[in-house]
Amino acid sequence: MFERLRLMAERYAKLTEMLADPEIIADQKVWREYAKEHASLEEAVNLYNQYLAVQKNTEECKEMMNGDDELAEMAKEEFKEGKAKLEELTQQLKLALLPVDPHDQKNVIVEIRAAAGGEESALFGAELLRMYRRYAERKRWKYEEVNVELDELGGIEECTFQISGAGAFSKLKFESGVHRVQRVPATESQGRVHTSTATVAVLPEVEDVEIDIAEKDVKVDTYRSSGAGGQKVNKTETAIRLTHIPTGLVVTSQDERSQLKNKEKAFQVLRSRLYEYYKSKADSEYASERKSQVGSGDRSEKIRTYNFPQNRVTDHRIGYTMYNLEGFMDGDMEDMLDALQLAKQNELLASVEG
Repeated sequence: MFERLRLMAERYAKLTEMLADPEIIADQKVWREYAKEHASLEEAVNLYNQYLAVQKNTEECKEMMNGDDELAEMAKEEFKEGKAKLEELTQQLKLALLPVDPHDQKNVIVEIRAAAGGEESALFGAELLRMYRRYAERKRWKYEEVNVELDELGGIEECTFQISGAGAFSKLKFESGVHRVQRVPATESQGRVHTSTATVAVLPEVEDVEIDIAEKDVKVDTYRSSGAGGQKVNKTETAIRLTHIPTGLVVTSQDERSQLKNKEKAFQVLRSRLYEYYKSKADSEYASERKSQVGSGDRSEKIRTYNFPQNRVTDHRIGYTMYNLEGFMDGDMEDMLDALQLAKQNELLASVEG
């Protein structure tokens, strides 16, 4: 590990010189590439330099510990603190060297669909949509709806929306899967607790340069936007349906009043879905990959349970439970998302150390 860090520090120093070179500055494309690499090394190199400084000081203290005067006692105490600091820095360095998900800093496309439970499932889907919107507001991220299909009660049959902000994917990528709710529905006269589910899929937003969509491969249809129960909300055909002919993927967008804006949003979603499609194709068939992310929506295939009678939310992947369901549904999700990130880090650390 320390040999790798030494080489990283040398490369970082070289890049620092290169970024100040007038010839490289003149070629902005090359300069940006070097600047990106420089930034990716910065955290690990700074920690490594701290480690070397503490290590040197600790070794000096060790040489001064042999006497029996006051200076030796101070050296012993400082040596003890130095050893503890070195252990702390070693752990931080291990984390800094873990592989980084290249999508972590990207915006996200989120899809929610009603699954088992009928109308109650759709109502729960609407609450999940609000939960993610409120979380985005807390993070000061931008939230934009792409397509929302409502039922008669205002529940969501399916919806697609975008959240834009630094690190959005790193925070929300663990939300993909089956979300299960347990509560007494408003329509339940006997007071019995019902179990329903909704599925969530989280995809990184993909830029034009990452996925090229040929115009001939996309069928574009226009239609009128509609509200709950098929009520017309727009007399002109501003809604867009894109069908990617080679894969059969279909994307709709009807949130904007402008046909052009709906088309732009639909293509954003299509790019992300195609990226995921072709990426998963390299390992397995798309259908099985999609199922592994969101499952079939069956009640037993849950990643998280929202239990209203007990005021708790439990993530079954890491065994983490919170007893503040109301706050969680209002977007207070940070503790849960941090726990999921920490569990992933520990898993990666175990695989590296093992």
